[in-house]
Amino acid sequence: MPTAEKVAAVADYKKLFEESDSFFVTDYQGLTVADMTVLRKDLRDNQIKYLIAKNTLLSLAAAEAGVEGIDEFLIGPTAIAFSNDDPAVTAKILHDSFKARKLPAMKAFWLERKQFDATEIKRLADLPSRELLLSGVVAAIEAPFTSLVGSFDGFFRKLVGTIDALAEKRKEEGN
Repeated sequence: MPTAEKVAAVADYKKLFEESDSFFVTDYQGLTVADMTVLRKDLRDNQIKYLIAKNTLLSLAAAEAGVEGIDEFLIGPTAIAFSNDDPAVTAKILHDSFKARKLPAMKAFWLERKQFDATEIKRLADLPSRELLLSGVVAAIEAPFTSLVGSFDGFFRKLVGTIDALAEKRKEEGN
């Protein structure tokens, strides 16, 4: 018979699975307390929840949330990073942290309910951040308008200069 605490935990985990745009299943074996503290701080600073829980409870919650294929990765020490923002940020933090230590490993990750193999994490981690991509799009859209405004500015400067010169010439002719 499940305890009330476990039922509540499964409900909380289910909510995380349902509300997260992406989640990353990782191994955390081999991380020291100091390493784990730094990793959690980096993730928390980016509004990413890093959850270590019993695999059976995570499995139940994932099944209730409709996540398929996760059970094969819920073996041994498992932690899951849940993110609602840019998944490339989460991937970069996890990849860089794990690459530096060479101990824990990515197991798999899900983006918008689609499962990806752990080997794909490097490709995701190498993507520029969402903000950088958006700024590139804005710059690409803005560049032609900036040129157009510059062209209009030059045209109107010449026009105003010509009108001023004509006004000055008529003023001199009138005197």
